[in-house]
Amino acid sequence: MRRRINIYRDIDWVTVLLYFILVIMGWLNIYAAVYNEEHNSIIDLSMKYGKQMLWIAASILLIVTIMLIDSRFYAFFAYPTYLFVIFLLLVVLLFGTEVNASRSWIVIGGFRLQPGEFAKFATALALARFLSAENMKIHKFKNLLSIAVIIFLPAALILLQNDTGSALVYASLLIVLYREGLSVSVLLIGFFAAILFIMALTLPVLYVLLFIVFVSCVLLLLLFEAKKDVLKGIFFFLITVGVLYLINLISLDRSFMWVLIASVVTSSFVLTIRALIHKIPILFLIIAITIGAFAYTFSVDYLFDNVLVAHQRSRINHLLGIESDPLGAGYNVNQSKIAIGSGGFSGKGFLQGTQTKYDFVPEQSTDFIFCTVGEEWGFMGTTVVLLLFLMLLIRLIVLAERQRSGFSRIYGYAVVSILFFHLAVNVGMTIGLAPVIGIPLPFFSYGGSSLWAFTALLFVFLRIDASRRELLR
Repeated sequence: MRRRINIYRDIDWVTVLLYFILVIMGWLNIYAAVYNEEHNSIIDLSMKYGKQMLWIAASILLIVTIMLIDSRFYAFFAYPTYLFVIFLLLVVLLFGTEVNASRSWIVIGGFRLQPGEFAKFATALALARFLSAENMKIHKFKNLLSIAVIIFLPAALILLQNDTGSALVYASLLIVLYREGLSVSVLLIGFFAAILFIMALTLPVLYVLLFIVFVSCVLLLLLFEAKKDVLKGIFFFLITVGVLYLINLISLDRSFMWVLIASVVTSSFVLTIRALIHKIPILFLIIAITIGAFAYTFSVDYLFDNVLVAHQRSRINHLLGIESDPLGAGYNVNQSKIAIGSGGFSGKGFLQGTQTKYDFVPEQSTDFIFCTVGEEWGFMGTTVVLLLFLMLLIRLIVLAERQRSGFSRIYGYAVVSILFFHLAVNVGMTIGLAPVIGIPLPFFSYGGSSLWAFTALLFVFLRIDASRRELLR
């Protein structure tokens, strides 16, 4: 017989308490961010904090509903939920309303819904369902292709809505794959791609290509057994370049770049033949990384100019120091840093923030809510908020590791990954360490869609966790 579930007894109350503390703190900071003396009632439904109060009440009803549903429901309906959200994303593309240059909203009367927020929850369910299948081998190409479709299909649809920030969140699910056995080399390749992207925007192409060649040589020396052959190849290349330079056939600019490319192509061809003859798979990997990195470097400008919109390009250029526009692209971040810095150690006090009170910081109740915390509560307040989030993330990892089923463990890590990405990027962009990509701070930022989506994401996991001991005796 099955063990009887008592939700009140089995739910993790530590996580529930952390959730409500963060939600209430967020509500108070939304009130502080939009406060004015004409509308000072905290239950004024015409103001953002009044609407947020209604959405918090609706979130409590959502929590109760989630807890009343059998935990097996979420695994069984994972794929239908995912397909329904994909349908909503397509509807938004065709009939959605544009807000802040992003076509991400379904508007019915006075009600607005952002399906992209719920897509994270649905994708986490679908990914957990797929990875928890019996005899799942994550390294098989067919399975990797299916995983890529599950993760990047909603991301692509959201990108088409011109909401790049929300699309980038799906990259955080690579953490889940790593936990489930995906090689760490995939994460390293992703990190390498991010470095190349920044280098390609800030440095001449030649320097980026030299960096790629250097990394490839290091990999060959570390992973390839015939180290003498690698050293001979590097030595021969340097001698050739030196001779050509001395007789003025090349200069250290564009002509040298073409010599470098020709050398890499020739070396790749020779190494490929050797790898085929001697069956050395590591050579194939290094060759693929090198050629892929070269192609990626030359495509960065196209991606930057044609995929990102103008204000996103300006914000990245400002972050990287390529442009300086404190009254334009850099205005949000500059005002945010001023607000946080002006809070000092203990802050100016509740409702005493001048930067937020006089609307110097745009989007101060949504994407830049963290600067309100910094100005009014100072270093102590921001530290408390970050510690609360850290406690929540650590607690969720503990819950994920104690699960008895693959589905619940994988879903738990998906929750952690999504929350961590939002926290790191949102806080990073308010203090100038990450580009402004417009994603909310979980449980803090104003907005019904984001609050409900994060609530569903978290409490579905708590409902599943509460049933972890429901086993046949």
